[in-house]
Amino acid sequence: MTSIATDAPGRLGVLRGELRKIPAFARRDLLVAWSYRMSFFSDIIGLVGQVLVFAFVGQMIDSDSLPRYGGTQVSYLEFAAVGIAISVFLQLGLDRVSVAIRGEQLMGTLEPVLATPTSTSTVQLGAVAFDLIYVPLRTAVFLTAVTLAFGLDLDASGLLPAMAILLVFIPLVWGLGVASAAAVMTFRRGSGLIGTGVIGLGLISGIFFPITLLPDWAQSLAAINPVATAIDGMREALLGGEGWAAAGSAIAHVAPWSIAVLGLGLFAFRVAVRRERRRGTLGLY
Repeated sequence: MTSIATDAPGRLGVLRGELRKIPAFARRDLLVAWSYRMSFFSDIIGLVGQVLVFAFVGQMIDSDSLPRYGGTQVSYLEFAAVGIAISVFLQLGLDRVSVAIRGEQLMGTLEPVLATPTSTSTVQLGAVAFDLIYVPLRTAVFLTAVTLAFGLDLDASGLLPAMAILLVFIPLVWGLGVASAAAVMTFRRGSGLIGTGVIGLGLISGIFFPITLLPDWAQSLAAINPVATAIDGMREALLGGEGWAAAGSAIAHVAPWSIAVLGLGLFAFRVAVRRERRRGTLGLY
């Protein structure tokens, strides 16, 4: 009993020590991102370009072919705007961890970082700490700007429920990113397989076109696809005004997937680190 009582404060102290390191990672990534200010402007230009393309594409699409949300017929740009936000988030989330690990390898700092008394989980969380703040904020700003610029009929009351879905969705994307980082460590340039899988998830998620246009077998897969559920839940909240009712259903479906994918990603990363340490190739790229 005494040893258990003394171990608990010790473990709590270790946990607090690891958590104190997370802001350092976030501050580092913020300073790095701010040192490349042009990337912020190119990101904005890229998003504006996407929106303009879909605005013109929307003029060729019959709105009657689009699904209704909350009994309301939406325009194609309204439909696509939510998809664009999620697709960019997927791309950023998938690339961030693997790019961070790859960057540490190229700079020769990966092995020294992992040699410090810092757990691999802290390194992984630190790699995305900045994005956990930046990406949801960026998504909210993007949707607000598109609404004001193009006069989209997005329900302001659905913003918080949509952000709640996004927050539950983040661990799933993080798990895929960590798995991609594990592939990079093991195969050097092996993240393409994870990327191909994400493209497949995107194709059957209704990001840019209604799921009803897919073949029956693809629609069956879309019904269990967490990406499709997250997107549909956000559209119900933002376009249909369904609010927390739709968000609760989407969160209940996405949360188990997020936990499972994150757990598998963390496990794959730990296995990759142990393997490369054993072979003495942790710093190779």
